[in-house]
Amino acid sequence: MRAAPRDGLEMKLRALKLPSFVAHHAEVAGRAEKGGWTFDRFLDDLAELELVERTRRRIERLLKASDLPPDKTLATLDLSRLPPAVKRQVPTLCAGGFVERTENLLAFGLPGRGKTHLLSAIGHELVQRGYRVWFVAAFRLVQHLLAAKRDLTLDAALRRLDAVDALIVDDIGYIQQDREEMEVLFTLLAERYERRSVLLSSNLVFSQWDRIFKDPMTTACAIDRVVHHATILELTGTSYRSEAAKTRHGGRGAEASETPAKETEA
Repeated sequence: MRAAPRDGLEMKLRALKLPSFVAHHAEVAGRAEKGGWTFDRFLDDLAELELVERTRRRIERLLKASDLPPDKTLATLDLSRLPPAVKRQVPTLCAGGFVERTENLLAFGLPGRGKTHLLSAIGHELVQRGYRVWFVAAFRLVQHLLAAKRDLTLDAALRRLDAVDALIVDDIGYIQQDREEMEVLFTLLAERYERRSVLLSSNLVFSQWDRIFKDPMTTACAIDRVVHHATILELTGTSYRSEAAKTRHGGRGAEASETPAKETEA
């Protein structure tokens, strides 16, 4: 028994993987008939619906794969807290041009200054523009690479990371800093140099990066790779967490402990 024409059309549209055509073709056909649309107008309307839906589904997949903190978006970022020079750069950075140019983005500042929130917010905006983003704490990334090295799959792990347009490595100053960790981290930075973008946050200024990479030559090489073609953001001011704690305690003695550090040395 032959399928009814509409059933046959839906089967063909499903086979062609056009779910929005399947969902909306009858509705759009009704509007087209009432409005006296041309065939081109009818097809254009359906094609637009399909493209919009595909973009939405792709962004959903990218966002799920990004591991970005869901609450640290541009909408929840208090731009008034940012230094004026940093605030002026945010719209340009969110547009993603630096990713197209495979440049890096480095955010420095004492704990609680909003480094993680700022990079995460930029990451969310990059996802909305179709870039592949992965947000990961530095210590987790290093442990992932160390496990791959032990399993003799480090090259494969680096190739998978190469598919990420913008790799956000949070809190690089907090890794355990032994030689094996230094080596895999340096390997990653060297692999992405001038090929893919890295976004780093750190409470350690460059003069303190020998705590991470140990060897002075390796430290210099690592800094050279991340700074070349990079935008550096210096986040100053008071600690968000300290102020929130003081507010919760009615402004009485709730200062967050912080490690003293000089302003970022570029």
